[in-house]
Amino acid sequence: MSKIIGVVLARNEDIFVAQAVSNILNLCDQIILIDHASKDRTPNIFSNLAALYPDKISFHAIRHPRESHDLLKPYVGTPTWVFAVDGDEIYDPKRLRSFRMRLLSGEFDKHWMILGNVHHCDHLDVTAGVADGYSTPPGRSITKLYNFAAIRSWNGDTPERLHGGNPEFLPGYDEQMKRQLQNEYSWEESPLRCLHLCFVSRSSLDGPGSGSRENIMETYEGGWTNQVKRFLRKLEGHPEKSDWKRERYARGVRSKVSITHFFPTR
Repeated sequence: MSKIIGVVLARNEDIFVAQAVSNILNLCDQIILIDHASKDRTPNIFSNLAALYPDKISFHAIRHPRESHDLLKPYVGTPTWVFAVDGDEIYDPKRLRSFRMRLLSGEFDKHWMILGNVHHCDHLDVTAGVADGYSTPPGRSITKLYNFAAIRSWNGDTPERLHGGNPEFLPGYDEQMKRQLQNEYSWEESPLRCLHLCFVSRSSLDGPGSGSRENIMETYEGGWTNQVKRFLRKLEGHPEKSDWKRERYARGVRSKVSITHFFPTR
């Protein structure tokens, strides 16, 4: 029988990351929490969650995001679904509970990857229970759910978990075998839907206007030259801004969605 492994990679995400982890608890059999050199409360939150659920959650601190991929290599070639979640990704926990049954029934076993519906948020009001932003489609889906029974290995240059490298597929599988649920279901009906808080502040250390932070790929591309330029921009007081995210996520008509089911404990 298959199992589901959640892997949460975060850096300075202490505002929403506890909710992100809490919402996937009922989907996953095990959860790997990975902190990449956070300076806010993220490591403490992860440590507390691991202590609260010692049989389900493990906590790892890393120095470079590429180390996060190594933690998943033991699952390659096994009947395992790997579910990657970031600190700004809040899933609907009730929908995940029913989706788990579909996933473990074998319904999706012939697929390499499953993508779902996403609402890329630029304004969030938890008290009012609403979020403004852009939904998929036409915006890009960011759901990362992989069938590790489909691959023999995943090596090469992997700047972070489940990105880059060269997955070697077993017979009968290839990289194009993706189930894109966002093209089958509306946001209201989707069994796999996520609030992506990519344009709002996610750390207690963030200053005004610090939303739309660069992702890992943007941060590390260009080697040391890029690192120096980014450091100098910070010294000058310029916050990180991700044009990559704006171009791919802020697409279509801006809309408002209910988020009551995503924050059930608040």
